[in-house]
Amino acid sequence: MQDSLTILGLMSGTSLDGLDLALCRISGAGTKYKILRAQTLPYSAEWKQKLKDAEKTSGEELATHDKEYGQLLGEMCVKFLGTEKPDYIASHGHTIFHDPANGYTFQSGSGSEIARITGITTVNDFRTTDVSLGGQGAPLVPIGDKMMFGNFTYCLNLGGFVNISFEVNGLRKAFDVVPLNYVMNRIAQRRGQEYDTGGKLAAKGKYHAALGEELDALPYFSQSPPKSLGREWVEKNIFPLLSEKMSPEDQLHTFAIHAAKQTARVCTGEGKMLVTGGGAYNKFFIGELKKHSKAQIVIPDDETVQFKEALIFALLGYLRLHDKVNALASVTGASRDSCGGTIHTPK
Repeated sequence: MQDSLTILGLMSGTSLDGLDLALCRISGAGTKYKILRAQTLPYSAEWKQKLKDAEKTSGEELATHDKEYGQLLGEMCVKFLGTEKPDYIASHGHTIFHDPANGYTFQSGSGSEIARITGITTVNDFRTTDVSLGGQGAPLVPIGDKMMFGNFTYCLNLGGFVNISFEVNGLRKAFDVVPLNYVMNRIAQRRGQEYDTGGKLAAKGKYHAALGEELDALPYFSQSPPKSLGREWVEKNIFPLLSEKMSPEDQLHTFAIHAAKQTARVCTGEGKMLVTGGGAYNKFFIGELKKHSKAQIVIPDDETVQFKEALIFALLGYLRLHDKVNALASVTGASRDSCGGTIHTPK
């Protein structure tokens, strides 16, 4: 396998903004990269609903969903690539179920369908090997933080969930800190907005101490890592606390402060913190994070903010193709480091 590869990384997050596609050149055994171009292609209203409803489907319907969503991903790749043909595609898929405590995780989006439609060998299903080894199967991005962004003390991603990674005695540690856009987007939708643009709604609200204290008291926040969050945890623990009697603005204000405090609590040092993901554009949340954290917050160029996760899934594919470790036991709690991902060649 040659050192320098062009890989199209695909990422679909819990916030359902759309599919992030990043065409990347990766070399230097995974330490050097260039994002050649990147784009987010939105989902249709029909597909947003299908992805939301997938958790409620039967086994047969889920198998059909996996195939059809894989076809959609393949078609979106073709649309994005045009006449270009990278060496490989690496796809995260879309998480439908994630329950590592019970030994399973499932990301929809058939890799064989992507490969068939694009004619490009595709790597997907990056999480199940780690889960089978007793790990959380998440987060996987920290190996990219270590290899590509190791000059930062902390790497913070603000997506559907806040996740962080950093080094402790030479080992990379990482975990999901707190839900963010997965909750805040749901609240903003009560005002007819897909999300709270720039944190403007949150800025108009007031802090409700009782709600803030209930959120801060949830047991997850006092647990030691490795640990990870999923849709199921949010629906069981967060949404029941959000009474519709409270205005969306007050809920957003209170939740953003809660999330900022929980994030600052795990960043005890004063080093540089790389902040990426859609939440980096939420000025209210970032302002609260600066109030509570000692770290120097660095928000990079828009391409890195928006497409770092897609870039790192391209890296995970690169490492899988070279049979190198792409999941760290120090992060996930698995019995050992592993090299996860299923390779699908075009039929």
